[in-house]
Amino acid sequence: MSFSSLGLQSALLAILDKLGYQTPTPIQHAAIPEVLAGHDVMAGAQTGTGKTAAFALPLIQRHLARTNAANAIRVLVLTPTRELAQQVHQSFVNYSEGLGLKAVVAYGGASINPQIDALNAGCDVLVATPGRLLELAIKELIDLSTLETLVLDEADRMLDMGFIIDIKRILKRLPEARQTLFFSATFNDEVFALSKTLLKQPKLIEVAQRNATAAQIEQRFYEVDSQRKAALLAYLIGSKNWQQVLIFTRTKQTVDELEKELQKDGISTAGIHGDKSQGARDRSLAQFKSGQVRVLVATDVAARGLDIEQLQYVVNFELPYNAEDYIHRIGRTGRAGQTGTAVSLVSGKEKYLFEDVKKLTGEQFLLQWMEGFEPNLLAQEELSNNKRPPSKKTLRAKALGQSGNNRAKSGKPRRRYI
Repeated sequence: MSFSSLGLQSALLAILDKLGYQTPTPIQHAAIPEVLAGHDVMAGAQTGTGKTAAFALPLIQRHLARTNAANAIRVLVLTPTRELAQQVHQSFVNYSEGLGLKAVVAYGGASINPQIDALNAGCDVLVATPGRLLELAIKELIDLSTLETLVLDEADRMLDMGFIIDIKRILKRLPEARQTLFFSATFNDEVFALSKTLLKQPKLIEVAQRNATAAQIEQRFYEVDSQRKAALLAYLIGSKNWQQVLIFTRTKQTVDELEKELQKDGISTAGIHGDKSQGARDRSLAQFKSGQVRVLVATDVAARGLDIEQLQYVVNFELPYNAEDYIHRIGRTGRAGQTGTAVSLVSGKEKYLFEDVKKLTGEQFLLQWMEGFEPNLLAQEELSNNKRPPSKKTLRAKALGQSGNNRAKSGKPRRRYI
């Protein structure tokens, strides 16, 4: 099976050949014809399987076939994070090189003026985060009346980050007659409920077991006391000579603390989270990709949108409160058919999150002990008897910055522009 069999034009085929794309992945093979046909699509596939190309390529071809050359926004791609917006935008740029398509990216945390200048210079495809898009729309700096296709990339993450109100406000500004595409590695009940209100007779495409992890990723789970996690992590990186390691934590504070601890152990480390400026996040990511730093510590703001070639190691310093995020985190390795290793450090009070991961993935993972870092089971038992853990809803809200001290007087969460 080749890309030419999917109905793509010769100009696009030449670009794909130049980029080294020889054979379409299963998600590309299934989705490209449906998007070309103008159908609404709800597509799920494991991370690293080429979902962006599955919607970008047919949308670029539609641009090439358009006889009306008048400049207008025809495609809007909404993403939950700045990093993913940058990645998707770059994909459109790469796939349309020399074809005259103008793609613009807009996200918060950076100056809006260069983004306005880019929009004024012409825009066929706009890739944006919800907060910045609303800001542009409210200020009447963009016209969405000509929109033909809406893409929600990582729709489940949008809902988990509390963007549903923003999405509904955006939808009111879009033409009702449009094509709508949902793409994600995981689909939960909230996404399916939203799809029923937004998609018209959608084509459901699932090329693997729902919410499955990539088969080429080796997954290990080490049980260790919370206060010894940093020491075990430094031991694994040093003794195994891991050279490029992406580490995920739940909170911004933990990112900063772990970055300092690893640096004390002589491990060059950078960190990224939502409170850091876009410039600082870009610099940290560039240093990690180039090998200037050995370790990158991140919150889930980076779980979607980091595309690092041949990344071998991903570590969950803390398991996420949302089990679907586990799939997206470890999906940063084992991309495009390559192998990878995902290690999770599980404390006694995180065992219920470990069970959630097993339930979601359908895998019977086992907790291991690392010699010299065995957990104190007596202390765990005493803790479980004396302290009732808060609900996952409360913990997840805290991790996303939506705890009680971040609420307006009305009791509603403050808006977070991303």
